[in-house]
Amino acid sequence: MSTPPPPTEAPPWPHCTHGADPVTDPVGCRGIHVPGHRACLAHLNDADRTAYLAGLAPGADIDHRETPFTADLLKQLLAALTDPTTRQPRLGTAMFGGAQFFGDAVFSRAQFTGDAMFVGAQFTGDAVFVGAQFTGRAVFLRAQFTGDASFIGAQFADDAWFTGAQFADDAWFGGAQFSDYARFGGAQFLTSAWLGPVVCARQVDLSNAVFGAPVTLEIAASAVACVRTRWESTATVRVRRAKVDLGYAVLAAPVAVTAHPAPFTTSTALGARAMDESLLTGPDRVRVTSVQGVDAAHLVLTDTDLSDCLFSGAFHLDQLRLEGRTSLAPTPTGWHRKGISPIRWTRRRTLAEEHHWRAQSAGQPLAPAGAPPEPRRWRTGPHHGDPARTPDPDDVAALYRQLRKAFEDGKNEPGAADFYYGECEMRRHDRTGTPKTERRLLWAYWALSGYGLRASRALGWLAAAMLTTILLLMAFGLPASSPKQEATGTVPVGGGKVTFVIDKQDPKNPGKDRFSTKRFDKALSVTLNSVVFRSSGQDLTTAGTYIEMTSRILEPALLALAVLAIRGRIKR
Repeated sequence: MSTPPPPTEAPPWPHCTHGADPVTDPVGCRGIHVPGHRACLAHLNDADRTAYLAGLAPGADIDHRETPFTADLLKQLLAALTDPTTRQPRLGTAMFGGAQFFGDAVFSRAQFTGDAMFVGAQFTGDAVFVGAQFTGRAVFLRAQFTGDASFIGAQFADDAWFTGAQFADDAWFGGAQFSDYARFGGAQFLTSAWLGPVVCARQVDLSNAVFGAPVTLEIAASAVACVRTRWESTATVRVRRAKVDLGYAVLAAPVAVTAHPAPFTTSTALGARAMDESLLTGPDRVRVTSVQGVDAAHLVLTDTDLSDCLFSGAFHLDQLRLEGRTSLAPTPTGWHRKGISPIRWTRRRTLAEEHHWRAQSAGQPLAPAGAPPEPRRWRTGPHHGDPARTPDPDDVAALYRQLRKAFEDGKNEPGAADFYYGECEMRRHDRTGTPKTERRLLWAYWALSGYGLRASRALGWLAAAMLTTILLLMAFGLPASSPKQEATGTVPVGGGKVTFVIDKQDPKNPGKDRFSTKRFDKALSVTLNSVVFRSSGQDLTTAGTYIEMTSRILEPALLALAVLAIRGRIKR
């Protein structure tokens, strides 16, 4: 990492000016004056530096902005601030903004009881904050780490800011605990192979961060933001408990987001131990909330909850890999009223976009922020009340279609069934992209068999059709009695050959006693043969013939829909 040229403007504080040159460096050393002196700590004479350090006490506030530190000078400063009881450095508010640390900067087990300000600091060697405790804010905005940055076992009681930091070598945060936000927005991890495990009570923000090498992240947090994060190489993101936002992330190589089943472990002097997750109070599941704008061809989601995940705007959703136990939002439970008719939604897995559209169309009130989902209602979206920003059925149908293909390509035909149902539902409600005739066909397909996916519905209609056929046959289709054969002939006058003509009486329409047991048996036989597309051979009236013809077309079709639905649920 190259050193930037000397700034040409003087800092706003009284600065050292050591080494100033009117031509090459008119400002000189920008380190802030040590109180009572006209030089920074690095350029004080030995006697003044010794006197200053002797006057420090553990917990003192210090200000050494833009000061250059050697490893020995930093060691002297921390020794002056060491608590004799704990034998660890204890600093109050520590101002190291823009400071330059040449060689290793060792802050191991240091206690920062005030804000620790390292804005723009440059670490040319290793930056070692192993076991450090930050009671106030830890601000490393735009800090540059040329060597290893080790925050193993560090504890952050307030916000930790690493926004814009550059890690040219490994960044070690194993065992770090953040009691508030951990902000890495815009940070650059150029060669880091491992980040974590860390525990964060609120959000780990990796938005706009860049990972330049293969990396594994282990994060237990309430939320993880990876908005517009850039992954230049493969990555494995193991997460616990968090809401993960991957919106508009750039994936140049495969990235796997996995719900880790057990607390992460970290190495200690006594061996591996499970990390304390007492800072976290949310549910023990990983919820992905957005993959909008992501090229899903490189994305793998394992054991994640996608109930509130937004897919609109993602690319190559048909190549998304969903592995393990993937949860999606169910339809509302219970009975509901639509107009004057009670309805009950078919149980299936749905996308958040369908929930948002239905809640918008039904005029459902906006759910309170942070409230758990109401199982009897559709879930409202982030743009509820704004139809222009809520996906319409045509958009949602395309999402279902692509995700269905992803399941089918993964040989998970039963898992794809709900996505096919959702696709047909959206096409049925789409009044702009779906012609009216097609919508009517979809309505019929839905009513008869749930788009060929609800065997119970098709079997119910089949039973109703068979019962109707039986009743119609008993009432109008079966003759009053079986027609008898008649033989007629003519005997020649002079004797000889007699010719007989055998005919059958026309069936007579039934009169009384149409609904008898005997007639029921005959009607049932005709109907059962019709279901399997066979003729019973039973004598029928003219009306009965047409009833049988209709049942031989309709009932086998309903049986086929039921078989199709069962096959769709068990196919492998």
